[in-house]
Amino acid sequence: MPKLNENFLKLEKNYLFINIAKKINAFKQANPDADIIRMGIGDVTLPIAPVVVDAMKKACDEMGVKETFKGYEDSGAGYDFLKNAVSGYYKSFGADISPDEIRINDGAKSDCGNIVDIFGDDNIILVTDPAYPVYVDSNLMSGRKVIYADSNEENGFSAMPDYNVHADIIYLCSPNNPTGSVYTREQLAIWIDYAKKNNAVIIYDSAYEAFITDTNIPRSIFCVEGAKEVAIEMCSLSKTAGFTGMRCGYTVIPDALKVTATDGTEVSLSQIWGRRQGSKFNGVSYPVQRGAEAVFTEEGLKQIHENIAYYQENARIISDTMKKLNVKFTGGVNSPYIWFKCPCGMGSWEFFDTMLEKIAVVGTPGAGFGKNGEGWFRLTAFGDRQRTIEAMERFEKLVNELNK
Repeated sequence: MPKLNENFLKLEKNYLFINIAKKINAFKQANPDADIIRMGIGDVTLPIAPVVVDAMKKACDEMGVKETFKGYEDSGAGYDFLKNAVSGYYKSFGADISPDEIRINDGAKSDCGNIVDIFGDDNIILVTDPAYPVYVDSNLMSGRKVIYADSNEENGFSAMPDYNVHADIIYLCSPNNPTGSVYTREQLAIWIDYAKKNNAVIIYDSAYEAFITDTNIPRSIFCVEGAKEVAIEMCSLSKTAGFTGMRCGYTVIPDALKVTATDGTEVSLSQIWGRRQGSKFNGVSYPVQRGAEAVFTEEGLKQIHENIAYYQENARIISDTMKKLNVKFTGGVNSPYIWFKCPCGMGSWEFFDTMLEKIAVVGTPGAGFGKNGEGWFRLTAFGDRQRTIEAMERFEKLVNELNK
């Protein structure tokens, strides 16, 4: 009889968003005519940029002709045309990343969860709390010890390291999901110093870097000196270019990032990750990679930033409502997420139920992201403009009613 990996039994029975879906379905059954506005899951709503669609159509036509048909991509790490485009994009905001340090993937979530395959199960994992669930769950599945750095109201939800605590692998996300907070260059320099002192590796999730408008906030950890010696960075085109349904992103593992094996041998993490991917991943389809390449053209960047500006305006509308109601929040600037304190001291799930039942608006309870998320709530700016306005009108009435 096969034995289970019983580490899975230590996880919450259902993924956060499955619990939310169950609550929504129960509400719909009881209230079939309710007009529900969803501002919970961070999925985009605007269509793919035209230049991307055109590139993919052309690539699909190529797949229908023997002379231009593509099967497996030789390395599995991505076609050179896309890695060169990503490298140029990094250079545009001050990060010197070579194409050979880039590996194309099917979105940041997969690599964030899978990267731990190349690390031993006895590593100590440090995660800022609250955090995107994949960071914690993927390590608990392997039985690793997970410790936390507290992100809270006092530090602006930007946790900093405790030099008295040792960690081997560190997860950072900036702009942060769920809190919308961002790390400054100076704060990242401290994390890099901490990693060096602990011989640790930082796994840096920059999935929302395209939403950064403050020129003082780094778009990549590799904009900060010393990062190449300690960091792996993962980014996704899901929110940058609306690829949530197409799946494409990239992971950067610098050549300078090496670890020492137990026999004293110095090992390249890039080489080890490449070996892992060669066994378990066959790459991203040719049409999708051609579409991704188009994102990084002059016209592509223009078109995707028109969509990003649309979501940023939604974020401003949500943020302005919070300010009007004197609700404490982070995010909304440099981020598509608004993270606010639940009114009247309510708990996260309590406020979720209240919003759903009284105004038919769905968000994400902060408690689902960790203990420091209790009493906080996340809304996303990825919705339709008029629906966002209507949701905030409903929200304002609800908060005013609760404060009476």
